[in-house]
Amino acid sequence: METAETPAKARAQASRAARLLGRPFTLGDLTLRNRIAMAAVTRRFSPGGVPGEDVAAYYARRAAGGAGLIVTEGTYVRRDAAAAFDGVPRFHGDDALAGWARVVERVHAAGGRIMPQLWHTGVLRTGAVPPLDVPAEGPSGTDLDGREHGRAMTLDDIDAVVRAFAEAAATAERIGFDGVELHGAHGYLIDNFLWRGTNTRTDGYGGDPASRARFAAEIVAAVRGAVAPGFPVLFRLSQWKTDHYDARIAERPQELEALLTPLAEAGADAFHASTRRYWLPEFEGSDLNLAGWTKKLTGRPAVTVGSVGLDRQFAGAPGRTQRSGVTGIGPLLDRMERDEFDLVAVARALIADPEWPAKALTGRLDEAVPYDAARLGELV
Repeated sequence: METAETPAKARAQASRAARLLGRPFTLGDLTLRNRIAMAAVTRRFSPGGVPGEDVAAYYARRAAGGAGLIVTEGTYVRRDAAAAFDGVPRFHGDDALAGWARVVERVHAAGGRIMPQLWHTGVLRTGAVPPLDVPAEGPSGTDLDGREHGRAMTLDDIDAVVRAFAEAAATAERIGFDGVELHGAHGYLIDNFLWRGTNTRTDGYGGDPASRARFAAEIVAAVRGAVAPGFPVLFRLSQWKTDHYDARIAERPQELEALLTPLAEAGADAFHASTRRYWLPEFEGSDLNLAGWTKKLTGRPAVTVGSVGLDRQFAGAPGRTQRSGVTGIGPLLDRMERDEFDLVAVARALIADPEWPAKALTGRLDEAVPYDAARLGELV
C-alpha cells in the first residue's frame, strides 16, 4: 500500500489523476462527469424512515465536492422484513419518497448524479425495529453463523420480494433518480442466496452457483423490465459478510463467473465489487482485484471500492479503525491505467471530506481531511 504523499508528489500526480479519474463515463442513458462515486454508507439519520433536509444537504455537499455519482445509503424496499435498523430511510410511502425527491433535486442542482441503493436486510434482521412481530427471512431460516434464525422463504415470498425491488426501481426512475443499485453484498438478503453459508435450499434456488444466483437474477430481470432500457442498473456484490470477513461466495474465478453470468444476462449494466482493500488480488495467479475479475468475467463495467485514499484499511468491528490518515492514489491510478475497472467508489474518505473528489482530481490530497470514526455520529 502507498504511503502518504508529499505535497510535491501529489501535485505532480494531478494531471494523471485528472486524465484517468476525470474522464466522463457513460452507462446507458447516464453520463457521469468523472469516474469517482460515493459508496453507500448507512447513516441512520432518517427518523421514521424519512430522509429530511439534512440528508439532502449531506448528499448535495458530496456532489458539489466533485463526486460524479452518489450512491445513497441502503434504503428499504416495501417489505416488512426488509427493515433491520432504526433511522434508516425507506423507499416507499409518500413521506419518504417526497424526502428522496428533495435529495435528488439538491444533488442535481450541485451538478451530481444519484442512485438509491435498494435493500432488504435478510437474515441480519433481528426484530429490533417495527414491525416487531415480523421475523427475519432468508433462503434457509439460518443466520450467518448457521444457527436457526427467522424463517425460510416460500416461493410466494420470493415472488413478493422480487416485485418489491421492481416497484422500488420504477419509483426511483419516476421521482428523478439516475439509476439504481441493488444491494447484493455483505450478508443481506440477496447475498444470503448467493452464499453457501446461508443458502442450503434443495429447490431451484439452492445448490450450484447458477441456482444460488437465480433469486438475484430474477430481481435484476424484474428491475430491468420495470424501468426504461437506458436506465442503469448496478449490482453490488462482495465476498465478505458483516462480521464474517473471510467468507467467500466464490473460491475460484470459474465459480464467480457462474454466479455473475446470470445477472449480466438478466440485465445488470455494471457491477460494484465491494472489498475491504482494493489493492489486494482476489484469486491466486493474478493481480486482479474483485472488480477486475468481475469486469473480465462478465464483460460489464465494474466499480472498485475499499479503503481508497486512507492510510489505514477498513478493519470492521470489533477493533474498528477509529482514525485514518490520508494517502495517495498512485496504485489506484496504476490499476485504472490497465483498465482493470471503470469507476472508483469512496466511502470513509468522503464522509470525512466532501471535497475529496475535487482534491484528488487536482492533486491536493495533502489538504484532505483525515477520517475519524467520530464523524459517523454527525451528518456534515
